[in-house]
Amino acid sequence: MNLKKNIENIKKNYSIGIIGGGQLALMLAEAANNRGIKVCVQTKSSNDPAGSKADYVIEADPLKVKGNKDLIKECEKIIFENEWIKIEKLNSIDSKNIFVPSLESIQPLVDRISQKILIERLNLPSPRWKSIEEFKSLNDEEIESWNFPLMIKSYKGGYDGKGNTKINTREDLNSFFVETNSEEWIIEEWVDYKNEFALVGSRDFDGTIRFFPIVETFQKNNICDWVLSPAEIDYDLKTFAKNIFSSIVNELDYVGVMGIEFFYGDKGLLINEIAPRTHNSAHFSIEACSSSQFDQYVCISSGIKPPEIKMHSQGSLMINLLGLNKKFPLSIKKRLELLSQIRGSNIHWYGKSKESVGRKMAHITFLLNEDNQSKRFVKSKEILNKVREIWPSPND
Repeated sequence: MNLKKNIENIKKNYSIGIIGGGQLALMLAEAANNRGIKVCVQTKSSNDPAGSKADYVIEADPLKVKGNKDLIKECEKIIFENEWIKIEKLNSIDSKNIFVPSLESIQPLVDRISQKILIERLNLPSPRWKSIEEFKSLNDEEIESWNFPLMIKSYKGGYDGKGNTKINTREDLNSFFVETNSEEWIIEEWVDYKNEFALVGSRDFDGTIRFFPIVETFQKNNICDWVLSPAEIDYDLKTFAKNIFSSIVNELDYVGVMGIEFFYGDKGLLINEIAPRTHNSAHFSIEACSSSQFDQYVCISSGIKPPEIKMHSQGSLMINLLGLNKKFPLSIKKRLELLSQIRGSNIHWYGKSKESVGRKMAHITFLLNEDNQSKRFVKSKEILNKVREIWPSPND
């Protein structure tokens, strides 16, 4: 008689394991808690944001294979806080169908070059681009076809404006080439856009796609300052954005939650970046929707049919609260106390131990019940001004 047990059939201790322990993992863990689903988190320290809500913490660098293996031993499914993962290392682990999304489907999305190649293959709209290596091989006549300014982006790991450099002249470009001893950059044409939109949605194992409302994002210094939902956008443009999303997730057989950032202007709708994860632009969904982006991801990965997505209100406003200079006169405690006194405020504190300038410390959401977009925009600006009197943006 063969008494050898099949480890695949042994019930593991936790339904979901999360690689990463920052604020996105925190809100994923909160969503799991709300459904009574046990969560294990792999992060450097149990003091990281997600540690406070996880049922168990594996204290290990999320990029280290040993910690990944320990997480896999404990959990039924593994999900990702962000796309900064080592695909080749995770592929080396014998882990059949445990990752959501699959490593195969997320691989084309983990860096900007592979994203651009995918976008071109699907014939989707995006700014013209070249890798640094390709650009350096252009002759003078070919370079002249590129109008300055240009945008240079690190090919991997950039977020919140980090890794982006504006190049105003040919001299600036030559200086960048001399000072930067790396090929890990891409060059994009400069886009003069009128609006920045974002679309977040989910796709489950049955291939069903669910969308959150398309939102308009408002940036300062390349960092999202606030988000208005829904965006004022016509039916054709909305349909086009949803078709782009559907084309990408269906092509990749992608399961999970994804966000797409768009530029919109004279050249129409252009894909800026794809985020294979939950996204800052959909934090509003925690209060404003029947199922949040975090709830969708938790449901999909744990085998629960995700709820349909509907808004509870006419609209919403989400404001990011970034770290301020230590000389700012109001303490964090006082700022949060004053913000809580604003009618309708829903504060999400990330529990980070140290405040540094520009660091994402929290966000605050307000539901809007005005009956048209122009009224909601005016109301949003009124609320934004109140919030910024208490907690200003470091980018002002």
